[in-house]
Amino acid sequence: MSYSPPPRARSGPRRRTLLASLAGATALLTGCSAGSSPAERAASAATRARARAARDSADLLARYDAVLDAHPALADRLSPLRAAVAAHRDAFGGTPDGKASKGDKAKQSGKAQKSPSPVPTASADRKEALTSLASAERTVADRRAAALLEVPGELARLMASVSAAGSAHAYLLTEAAK
Repeated sequence: MSYSPPPRARSGPRRRTLLASLAGATALLTGCSAGSSPAERAASAATRARARAARDSADLLARYDAVLDAHPALADRLSPLRAAVAAHRDAFGGTPDGKASKGDKAKQSGKAQKSPSPVPTASADRKEALTSLASAERTVADRRAAALLEVPGELARLMASVSAAGSAHAYLLTEAAK
């Protein structure tokens, strides 16, 4: 006769059941403590990135204006680039002259408002003014390119396009400074 081990009667829940329950409870607790869903966090990150991009474009516009005020002879060369930067600001939801819409003002009423950016000044030296403007364009283009991985698809495509345009502007300005 062959010996067969006695069947073991399992008392209590199985190991898999316990692990699944533990994983489910952990997911519930983590979800509750986060405060918002991943979609809400992504939307707020996209909103912040869009606002930052609009501010950056508005700051670039102020730099272009300062250079144009200091060097009116550069108007033919800088006006098309300035117009493109204004279009970029508008594409990101910025407003002309940095004025906030009524909805934006209502959102900011409960928050501490940031002090406005200082008005940029341009060098009296034409070459130095163009080099400074090229550097600002390059810095903003690099910042936008770095932010691409953290924003959703449509905004990422817009930021990539505007970043490429900013890099082209930086190149053109650098060449003009030579």
